[in-house]
Amino acid sequence: MATRVEELPDDKVRLTVDVPSADVHHAVEHAASDLASSVKIPGFRKGKVPMPVLRSHIGKERLLSEAIESHISGWFWNAAARERIRPVEQPELDYELPDSEDNDWHFTATVSVLPKPEVADWTKLQVPYAEPELPVDLVDHELNVLRSTVAELTPAEGRPAALGDTVVVDLITDDSGERDYVVELGSGRLIPELEEQLVGMSAGETKEIELEPAGEAEPIKVQAVVKEIKEKVLPELDDELARSASEFDTLDELRADIEQRIREQIEAEVNEVFRRAALDRLVEASKVQVSGPLVDARTRTLLRELDAVLQRSGGSLETYIQMSGDSPEDLIKRLRDQAAASVAGELVLEAAADQLGIQVSDEEVDQAFRDRFEEPDKIIEQARGAGAYDTERESMRLSRALDRIVDEVDRIAPEQAAAREAIWTPDKEKPATETKLWTPGSKEPA
Repeated sequence: MATRVEELPDDKVRLTVDVPSADVHHAVEHAASDLASSVKIPGFRKGKVPMPVLRSHIGKERLLSEAIESHISGWFWNAAARERIRPVEQPELDYELPDSEDNDWHFTATVSVLPKPEVADWTKLQVPYAEPELPVDLVDHELNVLRSTVAELTPAEGRPAALGDTVVVDLITDDSGERDYVVELGSGRLIPELEEQLVGMSAGETKEIELEPAGEAEPIKVQAVVKEIKEKVLPELDDELARSASEFDTLDELRADIEQRIREQIEAEVNEVFRRAALDRLVEASKVQVSGPLVDARTRTLLRELDAVLQRSGGSLETYIQMSGDSPEDLIKRLRDQAAASVAGELVLEAAADQLGIQVSDEEVDQAFRDRFEEPDKIIEQARGAGAYDTERESMRLSRALDRIVDEVDRIAPEQAAAREAIWTPDKEKPATETKLWTPGSKEPA
């Protein structure tokens, strides 16, 4: 859809959106399908009305009206996103119904938008930066994990089962059971209450374990019979371990590789924290505050994403709220704060990118897709049709703006920043209103 933007006084814009005939036709088909399930026509059951009969019964004008009214909001918000328009209210829409679903059509939308912020001079900002440090115990831990993967299992003689042991056990209830079940204690494959009871049992021992189910159901009785207990015999930390468990010939080479990988991970995490802190300080210094339907929409998106993550892990929003101790209102407020922070950060970075004159070419966007996908040409074509191509371009533009900001702020030691925060100033008496921000492409845990 082509869009023309006209800037109006008082932070308003007017968008003229051209809707191709294919989209109009799709909207009409969708509206007709919805009407078919609700309209009553003598002689036909709901949902069974033939389309020609339905169209004849409800008339072309009503069908077009239903189609436009149900789709125009989506067309507007897609156009606003493409043009980087950030409304603070619902738009005033102006249009006439199309003459036919087979013709191109257009509408106009007048809306108040968030003003472009005056970006503070980020070269004057002081942001704490912690130099990456490599804990030696992390390297030792990784080596021990590697040793564990190639360890031999031998019978544990003369002692009960302990965490880290592998046991062969029968777990029998009244109506079902598992025999000769092999599990490593401490691996998380058993529920904690059951695993705790298995620790300390000896080979040949039988124990009746009572488990409390959720809700008001009766306790579940499990008869556990430990048949075998095996312990891991870890190999020596030597060159033979390196050769058998990795592509390296010596332990020194293996240790150096582990150190390098952990160091890179820590550096990436430290840099991400610093980028977030730099953007946080810049938004605060630029005095950006946002609200309106864009924040509302992003809040709903965050809620849907949280729900999807919980469902994939077998949970639910209701359980999450109970476990966190928050009320539904607390959760929504927290997500709304995150949404507002996201929008505010984008506004500042967009203004900074404009100020710096940052542009991203089609070739650079294409290369970004080629770096990520095995069939990039197909993905690029789909992205252009769905509007995701320009979204990728803008994300790259904002990321480059943040790169420039991060390079030019004044890095100070965390101890120095903490000392300055401890010094009282009159501003400390003011209630805090800003929220923590995150950088483009990263996701704050919900």
